Amino acid sequence: MTTSKGFTRPIVLALCLLAAVMGSSITQAKTFRVAVGDGAGGTQHELGLKFAEELKARTGGKDDAKLFLNGQLGSEEDTVSNAAMGTLDFSILAINNVTPFSPSVGILTMPYMIQSLDDAVTLTQSDIGKTLIDNTVRDAGVRIIGWAYSGFRVLTNSKKPVKTVEDLAGLQIRVPKNEIMIDTYRAWGINPTPMAWSETFTGLQLKVVDGQDNPYLTVNAMKFDEVQKYVTNLRYLFSIEPLIVSESMFQEQSPQMQQIILDAGKAATLHSAKWLVEQEDRIKQELVTKGMEISDPANGEKEWIDLAVSKVWPKYYEQLGGKEQVNVVLKALGRETI
Repeated sequence: MTTSKGFTRPIVLALCLLAAVMGSSITQAKTFRVAVGDGAGGTQHELGLKFAEELKARTGGKDDAKLFLNGQLGSEEDTVSNAAMGTLDFSILAINNVTPFSPSVGILTMPYMIQSLDDAVTLTQSDIGKTLIDNTVRDAGVRIIGWAYSGFRVLTNSKKPVKTVEDLAGLQIRVPKNEIMIDTYRAWGINPTPMAWSETFTGLQLKVVDGQDNPYLTVNAMKFDEVQKYVTNLRYLFSIEPLIVSESMFQEQSPQMQQIILDAGKAATLHSAKWLVEQEDRIKQELVTKGMEISDPANGEKEWIDLAVSKVWPKYYEQLGGKEQVNVVLKALGRETI
């Protein structure tokens, strides 16, 4: 009897310990990993901070999100692949780096399609935005749960002021590996240089390329004023940067947690729009103080618009769902159809 008790006691203790460990793992706090392409101070960073704050608050402090800035977890395109495979939880990246995986979102990168922050909000928060989200889940295995609104991608370069299309001659301009953006510069008469985002600062610093385009907040966050002198206020592309979640990871969550993730993403999106309005003018002035010279395109940008719309748009109608789908978007924006 004593022997029996001697054997039973350690077994019971071990089972109790195992139960305690299993119970604690079920309720253990989770820290999600969020890849961020840009550095601190930009809209991607701000969106990520707000999302992490909302996630933590809505889970009563149980769950959190850790941001990995400056492409620490791979290039923006790599993070889409990694999230699709379930090896990365979240990523914040430029929409043009989602387009290769889900072509229909390219509607958001058509030159001069989005002409204001209101346009950007209309497209991302309407039924059109819901369709793009569904398409991205289907095509890429990731779900868009939030949007950073970063403003228009202005052109910067280290050589000369640029006011006309002709002024682009002789400049080597970096662009993402995005066919719509590449074709836009070709419509303007130059062959741009596709380059990974993680290589861009070094490319500008070493004069491998002369210029690039990105919103003012990104120019500031990435310290491009250290390697660029001239800014042209182009308005050909309003930069929208989605927060994506691994669809496989999302589906593993309870319905309650899925809703928390969606609600945190929506709160971060609303914050991003407000933050852009509050910060952009201040950042622009800071860049001038740091020595950058800002110019507006000549003639209200008419030549730039005419070339881009006439030469680029027709090439992508089929990829975007046909001219009819483009007209759906134009109608939603209150613009004339084509």
